[in-house]
Amino acid sequence: MPLPIINSFASWVLKQRIHQMELFLKYPNEVQEELLMNLIRSAEGTFIGSKYDFSSIKSYHTFTERVPISTYEELEPLIEQTRRGEQNIIWNTPIKWFAKSSGTTNAKSKFIPVSNEALEDCHYKGTKDLLCLYLNNNENSELFLGKSLRLGGSSQIYEDNNTCFGDLSAILIENMPIWAEFSSTPSNRVSLMSEWESKIAAIINETKNENVTSFAGVPSWMLVLLNKILEESGKTNLLDIWPNLEVYFHGGVSFDPYREQYKKILPKSDFKYYEIYNASEGFFAIQDLNDSSELLLMLDYGIFYEFIPMDVFGTSEQLAVRLADVELMKNYAVVITTNSGLWRYLLGDTVRFTSLNPYRIRVTGRTKHHINVFGEELMVENTDMAIAKACAITHSEVVDYTVAPIFMQDKEKGAHEWIIEFKENPKDYAAFQKILDETLQSLNSDYEAKRYNNMTLNPLVMHVARPNLFYDWLKDQNKLGGQHKIPRLSNQRDYLEQLKNLSATRNRP
Repeated sequence: MPLPIINSFASWVLKQRIHQMELFLKYPNEVQEELLMNLIRSAEGTFIGSKYDFSSIKSYHTFTERVPISTYEELEPLIEQTRRGEQNIIWNTPIKWFAKSSGTTNAKSKFIPVSNEALEDCHYKGTKDLLCLYLNNNENSELFLGKSLRLGGSSQIYEDNNTCFGDLSAILIENMPIWAEFSSTPSNRVSLMSEWESKIAAIINETKNENVTSFAGVPSWMLVLLNKILEESGKTNLLDIWPNLEVYFHGGVSFDPYREQYKKILPKSDFKYYEIYNASEGFFAIQDLNDSSELLLMLDYGIFYEFIPMDVFGTSEQLAVRLADVELMKNYAVVITTNSGLWRYLLGDTVRFTSLNPYRIRVTGRTKHHINVFGEELMVENTDMAIAKACAITHSEVVDYTVAPIFMQDKEKGAHEWIIEFKENPKDYAAFQKILDETLQSLNSDYEAKRYNNMTLNPLVMHVARPNLFYDWLKDQNKLGGQHKIPRLSNQRDYLEQLKNLSATRNRP
């Protein structure tokens, strides 16, 4: 079949889903309530269903009274039972797959259950909906005339007790239909390579002569790959290599600090950027409009949502609310109940709602990745936006950064200490530092109040990292690759001290 016909047919098939989306757009709260009851009914005969007497739960109110909000550590014993091959513990159908996720805060790995329902009705459905929404907004797209360059985690699949674990991206590749590989590059063999530096070389070798029309991956790692491709090719922009590029599908970290760097290597006025919000635990939200910074919360993926206001998170007044009761522009910790057997699971992410009709969100950070040592409630969203503004004004570019508190000692006030690695250094570091601090104050009133007249917080302290410091740190942690992220903010100094020590060690003659 000729490629233009395939492109038209694929576009037509995907856009049929728009009509199904209209149901949850019109009746969002009803769709969520019905979904919750279906999840409860499905799991009535499981161990957890018996423990909380799911068969007698008829309302959301009873569900919240019976089932506690749980962290991964609290659910881990039941997940481990399932991983050892015992079934009907947390979900009523067999769970074979577990997404291994270590994140940035724990050396200990998490094994997130991924049921067949979650694969089909959440992860793959989310990918198809992403394409559906993009094509619906871009009628003249020729996406399927070429291939998507995907950059997933460096991972392999391991089998144990008749169950398997690996990176989520590896699990998705392992289970995807055969036709999906034909529309992607590199091959599954290269995508699943575990050694990052060899993998980069193999990706470049396989993709440089393909007709690539889109990218998909985490912005920070994708940028490493794309800059390496430019370096090896001797080209100054990616359109000289792949002239038919039209969209980059990205997620995992905020795009704000990287936006200008992408524009420089993709100088095409109508090039599109589409953000997604997914994780090992599920596929949650998709940018549904061109040139938008908001994500449409997808409500029919087998995930029931609750939200804990961050101003009471972790206190005796902590209380989760359902979707119908959220408020605009308020920071919430996300709680999910899923078709993989995660019941009132504290995801660890924070979001705020930018629209209630339909429900649109922005990801603002992590419950563990914020700084609130002095009551400043600084979120990753604030620091990413401040970095982006300081870069724009000073014509600089940032590779990565991390921030930690300087604790009060004796009569000395506190402060925030930054390590920033630049790709393009500002001409005046003091000016960059001043813009950064002033922008944070304009974005966050709590930070502004603590900085007022240096009342509680002194001006931020900034260190300029040597080249490749963050890359070397991740390499030392065995965390090179597409799914690993630098911890931006922390209430402790562990990451910052490790980076400072590494910098000092490698700089010694």
